[in-house]
Amino acid sequence: MFKTRLLSGIVLVIAALVLIITGGDVLLVSTLLISWIGMFELYRIFHIEKSAPSIVGYATAAVYYANLRFGFLPDLMMLVLGLLIVLMFVYVFTYPKYQTEQLLAAFFGVFYVAVMLSYVYQTRMLGAGTYIVWLIFLCSWGCDTCAYCVGMLIGKHKMTPKLSPKKSVEGAVGGVIGAALLTVIYGMVFRGAMGSEMSHVWIMAAISAAGALVSMVGDLTASAIKRNYGIKDYGKLIPGHGGILDRFDSVIFTAPLIYFLAANLIVL
Repeated sequence: MFKTRLLSGIVLVIAALVLIITGGDVLLVSTLLISWIGMFELYRIFHIEKSAPSIVGYATAAVYYANLRFGFLPDLMMLVLGLLIVLMFVYVFTYPKYQTEQLLAAFFGVFYVAVMLSYVYQTRMLGAGTYIVWLIFLCSWGCDTCAYCVGMLIGKHKMTPKLSPKKSVEGAVGGVIGAALLTVIYGMVFRGAMGSEMSHVWIMAAISAAGALVSMVGDLTASAIKRNYGIKDYGKLIPGHGGILDRFDSVIFTAPLIYFLAANLIVL
């Protein structure tokens, strides 16, 4: 299992490197495809992955990503309200085929997966996005790795004993500090290429620390949903890791935070 997980992780990192370095439309389309898979995994829990509500959700995600590229919607609230109204059409004209929670899941999935993951692309498209975008992964996957190591070594106090018994307060602190330190190292290595001052490196480290805190909420949110519905993994797409939502649960939460903090605090 460890070997499978390691090899899958290496392939995942290589794929992320290629897609994010390439950026542009390649990253946009790839993020949409990943979002669709994640939405499918979430919808499957509610047994609507191949039904009318899910089709509405997939289509809305596609329109949202197209708008990121072409900007044809003057107000995104149009898309939000349109999604809600179309889902209600499905609900009433197929009644009683779908339960209320299934329609709510279809609505939720668009934002929880597609919209939040889109900030990976949006961060990449910032002025210094070629470098800033990696903060998303440093404070999600980096935090996860550091938290695991510290928790294994000195973890004693359970953070969420009923939800995730193996996670400790010590591990969480180690994850936040580890993510910040990794970002400092990253910033020092690429400071010349970014044309940044040392002050920017410290700002990046602070952003990563905040992102690390949020990444744990993302991880625990995905775990809570799985526990509520009695499943171990969202899927089997990534051997040793599970599905897209199992691997990107923390990225989903960190990407929007990194985007907004970096856009407002880092000026290169």
